[in-house]
Amino acid sequence: MDTARADALAARDRLRTHGWIAARAESFRHLPPPAADTWLQGPADDAAPGCEAPPLAGAGWTLHPVGHAPQGSVQARWLDALDPAQRAELFAGLPQPGDGDAAPFAWAHRALCRRGLRLRVAATPGREREPVRLELHHQPGAAAEAPLLVLDVEAGVQCVLIETHERHPADGLSAVSQNLHAHIRLAQGARLQHLRVAAPLADDRVAHHLQVHVASGAAYAQALVATGASYHLQRSHITLQGAGASARQAALLLLADGKLDQQTYTDLQAAQAVSQVETLTLAQGRAHAVANAYTRIAPGSDGADVRQRLAGVPLAGQPRLILRPHLEILHDNVQAGHGATWGALPEDALFYACQRGLDDAAARALIIEGMAQALLDRCLGAEGDGMLAQWLQSGWLAGAIARLQPTAEEAHHG
Repeated sequence: MDTARADALAARDRLRTHGWIAARAESFRHLPPPAADTWLQGPADDAAPGCEAPPLAGAGWTLHPVGHAPQGSVQARWLDALDPAQRAELFAGLPQPGDGDAAPFAWAHRALCRRGLRLRVAATPGREREPVRLELHHQPGAAAEAPLLVLDVEAGVQCVLIETHERHPADGLSAVSQNLHAHIRLAQGARLQHLRVAAPLADDRVAHHLQVHVASGAAYAQALVATGASYHLQRSHITLQGAGASARQAALLLLADGKLDQQTYTDLQAAQAVSQVETLTLAQGRAHAVANAYTRIAPGSDGADVRQRLAGVPLAGQPRLILRPHLEILHDNVQAGHGATWGALPEDALFYACQRGLDDAAARALIIEGMAQALLDRCLGAEGDGMLAQWLQSGWLAGAIARLQPTAEEAHHG
């Protein structure tokens, strides 16, 4: 048996021995994930490696440089996890899944992972100050899959990344179970502006896990835009490892229906580290959304600055929104604050918009889009303006907001 096959079988055996996520696990108690079999629908343990159906055409990771980014500064390797040598290269330097509350997802990923992409963004001599702009798209290729992304941004490099996850009903898959893992590592002084769009179909079950490590003086900004599904988990674990490391995170959750669990964990491990987390949840109908923000300030994190702000707006119907800010402060000389707010769209803004000749639907859409754009702009800032403007011009956000208009029944009960 080859080493790739043995590694996958060992991961399956680990799940059989230790079990799936416990029903009362703290991280998942408000929105438990589907059972382990949902994420392990690949070849059976005793199946031959060659019996797996070929992936759909165009599936997997697709990388598109934007503008005139220096091509020599981006190294990309698409790797086959069923090949022992390529699997070793794909997982090189990555931690073992461990025993944490989300570890069963990581073990299931090891068991089913078939393909992955490793990216390295380096400086180009003479053009070190120019940001490298990339677009990365992933298209599902099987009913159950476990894609992997490893992104390394070298010291001093500025990178702007748009990462999208969307699929169309015409792809031939009735529903997808996707357990995606990404490892992002920023070296000293690196900067990454990261816009992520995750829009599964209604029957999909999706879990995205990001592990981000930020070295001293490096800065990471992630703006997430996500919609609901049968099950949808977006989980980020960010470690600020060096002095002056910073992370800004913003999440815009848009649910016309379905479920969405957003979990943000930030671990500050050094002096002068900065963390900002902001979430805006807009939901209607029978949507079920959970927004978790957990920040830990470790001993020795002198001068750390932490902010959490979670907001939920039920638009119509009877959505269920749960907001959970949490701080663990293990050092004295820090600044930290958190809050959670719940409320309707501002009545005065709706009134003034209608006074200018807009009907109720147009007024609501205008206000929601303004709130959404302001959230994303606060996260990405001036450095991300070009990226954000480019994405907004596509009309995706305006279309998603238009789909949040309530039906007559929802408007009556909202």
